[in-house]
Amino acid sequence: MDVRTIGLDLAKQVFQVHGLDEAGAEVVRKRLRRGSVLSFFAGLRPAVIGMEACATAHYWARELRALGHDVRLVPPRYVKAYVRRNKTDAADAAAICEALRAPGLHVVPVKSERQQAVLALHRTRELMVRQRTMTANALRGLMAEFGIVAPQGQAGLSRLVAMVGMDELDIPSEARMALMALSGQLEVLKTQTVALERRILAWHKSDTTSRRLASIPGVGPITASALAASIGDPRTFRTGRHFAAWLGLTPREWSSGMKRRQGRISKRGDGYLRRLLILGALAVMRQDGRIGGREADPWLIELRRRRPTAVAAVALANKMARIAWAVMARNETYRPRPVAAC
Repeated sequence: MDVRTIGLDLAKQVFQVHGLDEAGAEVVRKRLRRGSVLSFFAGLRPAVIGMEACATAHYWARELRALGHDVRLVPPRYVKAYVRRNKTDAADAAAICEALRAPGLHVVPVKSERQQAVLALHRTRELMVRQRTMTANALRGLMAEFGIVAPQGQAGLSRLVAMVGMDELDIPSEARMALMALSGQLEVLKTQTVALERRILAWHKSDTTSRRLASIPGVGPITASALAASIGDPRTFRTGRHFAAWLGLTPREWSSGMKRRQGRISKRGDGYLRRLLILGALAVMRQDGRIGGREADPWLIELRRRRPTAVAAVALANKMARIAWAVMARNETYRPRPVAAC
């Protein structure tokens, strides 16, 4: 069977294969059970295999590459444009084939097991931070029902947790039991989050790229390790501006003719990385005129004078993303520009 291009639609149990020959004619349309996927591709000559960059795609890409195939992960947004009529598994597989044959296609780099392992730490930590916030809000809300309130912040929350175990707390036993369950859950989440952060920090210290990224103002071990693990090869992006656009930190555009219209940022790409960079930018802006032990950048000072804080933070996050790309692409440590004396 002379198959040169294959579109593989992934699923949990049933996979759809759509194959084309060198002339672009359909030569195979087949459904495969999960257990027979590797044996099927092992019997084919090396071909270009396209898959949507979704859950489990990196695992299958590594397995198929081990069989000698050229695997390319296509962003789902690019595949959608080639789906004809109704959406089915067969239509999706055919659309992946069409997208592969399109000129100028940008593909997603395949992540290694090491990259996915550290990203699993990040995702789990993010989930536990959200759960901790929800549990803290529930504890505050239930105690407020009995007239017990505390200031915002960690200090106020710690005071509430301490009050739950006091015998002097005059609330019904049923409510006390519920509050003790919430306070115990908070302690468990705190302990697990700290353990995950220690493991992330250990990975950060062992990775050269992550350590270089941490030299950028506003980029700490969490952000640096997430960037290093998510971006295997920075040369996938031609420039830092393309990297910032991939992260969704550039404006949406509706332009026609001589009229150029730009709106809010696109928010495409990896939302987790984008959020970390914006939080880092806000941290830099809270340093009260100091960035990395030197005077604040005049560009940032002027930007904050002209724009609201949130807009300035996004602009600074865009700049940080472009600096991060340069640090990764050139294998260099961040060197701040000297600020001219006024």
